[in-house]
This record gives sequence, C-alpha cells and structure tokens, in this order.
Amino acid sequence: MKRSHRVLPGFRLSLGLSVLYLSLIVLLPATMLVWQAGQVSWPELVFYFTDPRLLASIRVTFFAAACAALCNALLGLLLAWILARYDFPGRKLADTLIDLPFALPTAVAGLTLSTLFAQNGWIGKLLAPLGIEVSFTITGIILAMTFTSLPFVVRSLQPVIEDLSPEYEEAAECLGATRTQIFFRVILPTLIPALSMGTALALVRSLGEFGAVIFIAGNKPFATEVVSLMIYTYIGEYAYEAAAAVAFFLLSVSLLILLIVQLLQWRFRPRANT
Repeated sequence: MKRSHRVLPGFRLSLGLSVLYLSLIVLLPATMLVWQAGQVSWPELVFYFTDPRLLASIRVTFFAAACAALCNALLGLLLAWILARYDFPGRKLADTLIDLPFALPTAVAGLTLSTLFAQNGWIGKLLAPLGIEVSFTITGIILAMTFTSLPFVVRSLQPVIEDLSPEYEEAAECLGATRTQIFFRVILPTLIPALSMGTALALVRSLGEFGAVIFIAGNKPFATEVVSLMIYTYIGEYAYEAAAAVAFFLLSVSLLILLIVQLLQWRFRPRANT
C-alpha cells in the first residue's frame, strides 16, 4: 500500500500557525468588540440607535457605499476586460496603478482628492462653472469610496476573464448572435460570481472607509457625516460602549452581506451532471 503524501509539508505546523495568526489578528479583536458591545444595556442601545445624527450618518454611509459599489461594478468590469483582453502601450503600468489604492494610505488619498476637486483645485475649478461641487458633498464621499474599493472588483474579475475561452464567443457569433447577445448570454453569466463577490467586497470596504472620506466629506452633521466618523467621535468622547455598539453593527452588516453573496453563489452555481 502506497503512503499518501501531503501537498504541503508540515501540515499540522502550517495549520497551527494559520489558526494562531487568524486568532490574533481576526478572532481576538472581533471577540473583544463583541464583548465590549455586549456591555451595552438594551435601553442604552435604543438610545444610541435612535439618535437622529447617527441615523443620518447611517443613511449617508449606506447610500454612498451602494452608489460606489455600483460604479465599481461597471467601471471594474470595463477595466478588467481591457486589461485581460487587449495589449496596448502602458498596459503594465495601468495594471499596476489598479493596486494603487491598496498601497496608498487612505488619508493621503482623501487629502489628494479633496485638493483636486475643491473649487480652487485643478479639477474642481473646471467643474465649478458648471455648478458641480464634489468636495464636501455626498458626491465626494462616493468618489472617495469608489477610489479605495475599485481594486476589489478588478482583481476578482481579471483572472476569470483571462481564463475565459474565446471559443464560446466565436461559436455564438457563427450561430448568428449579435455582440450584445454574446455578452449577456455567453460572457456575463460566467462573470457573475466573480463580479458579485468583487462588488460585495467593494461595498463592505466602503461601509467602513474612514481616512479617504473624512477629508473630502466636510463632515457636516446630517449631511456628509459617515458612520466611521461617528465611531471616532464616540471614542473621542470616551463613549466606548457606543463606539463598540456602532462598530459591531457595521461588522454584522458586512458579514451578512458577504454571507448572502456566498449563499447565492452556492445556490446558483452550475452543478455537474451525475
């Protein structure tokens, strides 16, 4: 009898180190957050979440994050398709710049965007005569969220598009299908799982964005104040229970979004014939 070999040598050691890393970096902080939020009584929780200022910041955050995720779904699909299917001068540079939001500190990104799109900025002064304001408005928040979360969609779609064989498109074209029919009936169904996951990751990232938003938002209560800034404000006021409760709310919503996307992918994934 031949002895089976593990693909990874030292499996138990590797698994132990992975579990230790996840425990220290992910599980322990999440557990402490849940424990801290659990110290809040029900009347206090109702008091915090009926605060008109917090409710307004939740509406602003979820609206801006949803708009940014939709923009990234369209823009990310276009960029991923171009990078995967076309060869042009500067392609490697463009591919590298996609990851710039990951490497650039979010505070620097927010400061740069607010400077560019201010009314006296390079881009803002061109938009001002048209009556378009970006900095210190909800539009600026959407722009900042779009910038920081775009790589999630592009990097989720790019390998899928690269592995997508053009033979199916050629076969559909030979059968008389138009370009629109080929895209919506042949290409898009294959890309939907990666597109949905990338969009969900972009949405979750946008919900918790802080550094890139606070500089361009203006942080006006009931207008351009986001939830992450409210958490920071609670901490500055030593209201740690309120900060933990709101942070746990964001964490729960983010996990729920990712869980729903995973369940939908599992439910509608193609099954092999048995």
